[in-house]
Formats: sequence, C-alpha cells, structure tokens
Amino acid sequence: MLAKITVADYMTKRNMVTLKEDVNVVEAIKQLLSHKITCAPVINGQGKLVGMFSERDSMKVVLESAYNQGSAGKVSEFMSTDIVSVNADASIVDIAAKFKDSTIRSFPVFRDSELVGVVSRTDVLKALVNL
Repeated sequence: MLAKITVADYMTKRNMVTLKEDVNVVEAIKQLLSHKITCAPVINGQGKLVGMFSERDSMKVVLESAYNQGSAGKVSEFMSTDIVSVNADASIVDIAAKFKDSTIRSFPVFRDSELVGVVSRTDVLKALVNL
C-alpha cells in the first residue's frame, strides 16, 4: 500500500518557501528559522530553480563571517547547486530509498519541468504513520 503513495500526496506545496538568489544570506537564514524548515529552493529572476539553501550552507556563512568579520554575502554565494530533484508522481518508497542513501534532507519536486513542491524526510515518515 505504501508503494502506491506518491510524492505529490505528501510534499509541501502550498506556501512553499523559496529564496531569491540575490537575497542576503542572513535574511535567508531568518526565513529558514521563522518557517521552521531546514532548506529552501533558490530561484533566479525568471523563477527557475538554481540551487538549494540549507542549514548546512548556513554553517558556511557562520564560518566565513567568523573569519572575515564582514558582510555575509548573498544566497548565490553559499547555496548548493548540485541539485537532486524528484518527480511528483514518484513513489514515496522510491524517495525513502533516495533519502536512505543521501545526506540531503529535502528534495525539490518537479512536474513537467515546473517546481511544484518540496519533499522532506519528515514527509516520508508522515506517509508511513498515516497508513
């Protein structure tokens, strides 16, 4: 039964938090904290996904600020650009396997080349307990 559940059934889609690549990283970190999320997709001026900004990327900001004692910079300077994405129609079981083999906590979700949501490890666990 779990194999029939899709990513679209549990992904975050409404009120999905995205960050613009030219936003100050301190503001981006505030967004992550205020929304209680561990990462967010980063989009360019045309609304296309160009990266992911995570808690891990935030640690780079902390370290660089400590050493340079200056301005923190923009999201584009710290975001991860090696993006692993998933299809909205993929089985939640397949995504669980991806999470098992990865340190990534959330994947951007696409349908027909359009960013439609984000799926996290927590979303997969929700699918399991809601059986």
